Amino acid sequence: MTASTTRRTTAARSRIAAVGAIAVAGALILTGCGDQTEKKDGGSSKTNSAPLFSALPKKIQDAGVVKVGTDAAYAPMEFTEGGKIVGVDPDIAEALGKQLGVKFEFTSGSFDGLITSIYSGRQDAIMSSVTDNEKRQKGLDDEGKQIGKGIDFVDYFSSGVSLLVKKGNPQGIKSLDDLCGKTVAVQRGTIYEDTFKAQATKCGDKKLTIESFDTDAEAQTRVKAGGAVADLNDFPVAAYIAKTSGGGNDFEVGGAQSDVGLFGIGVSKENTQLRDALKQALDAIIKDGSYAKVLEKWNVKDSAVTSATVNAGK
Repeated sequence: MTASTTRRTTAARSRIAAVGAIAVAGALILTGCGDQTEKKDGGSSKTNSAPLFSALPKKIQDAGVVKVGTDAAYAPMEFTEGGKIVGVDPDIAEALGKQLGVKFEFTSGSFDGLITSIYSGRQDAIMSSVTDNEKRQKGLDDEGKQIGKGIDFVDYFSSGVSLLVKKGNPQGIKSLDDLCGKTVAVQRGTIYEDTFKAQATKCGDKKLTIESFDTDAEAQTRVKAGGAVADLNDFPVAAYIAKTSGGGNDFEVGGAQSDVGLFGIGVSKENTQLRDALKQALDAIIKDGSYAKVLEKWNVKDSAVTSATVNAGK
């Protein structure tokens, strides 16, 4: 999600065992994910012909997998279809994986727990339309209190935010100022929630009521039922929902896109090698055209970045 005010934007959105490692290594031989050559000491040394395999941390080279946390309820960016997590982010990750010679294994969870999954080591990275901003980089909460070490971002997507309203826009919602005195719905822990909170302060006595939900789907349902006048999302997501939900009869985008910002792949500040490998891989897929093909497939080519950056969000 987006700018200094956006979904997975201006706020907050290790499986180990020696025996398991041996089993994984064996599985890699069978699946062709990497070649194994025997060493004289009885160990094994992995080789991989992918251009950037050697740039990865050894732990990820050995596993053959980058474990990625996401919230797969944000079409077209990431969502579940036929039991599989699909969308813009998984497709970009697949292209990155071809450069790095490893698979990106997505696991879905709640958006507000994604950064914690990096702190705990459950995930190597998070990729879930997470807006890169200074608070997340520094590990600060909405009040500026230190709640973690912060994470680094490899920025891969640019997007603005848009209001999602009921079809026909019966309340005439065109901007955040039109929300004063009304009720809105939003996903908890997102930048969008922060944006609505900031607007509530601006509204003053003309109270803006904010209803926060665990998933954006729940917020959408609230708007559809008429219990709230608007939800807030990144523009590509809002446009996709308006086009597909109820055959295009449930919602529409209210007003123009605003507050353009950057989405980033989040990694631990202690894992600079993975961060830098991801940056190299992103630059590579931008250069070879595979990045552009993904964005064209999902009709989000206007959100392309021209080069990979690190912690460029504000």
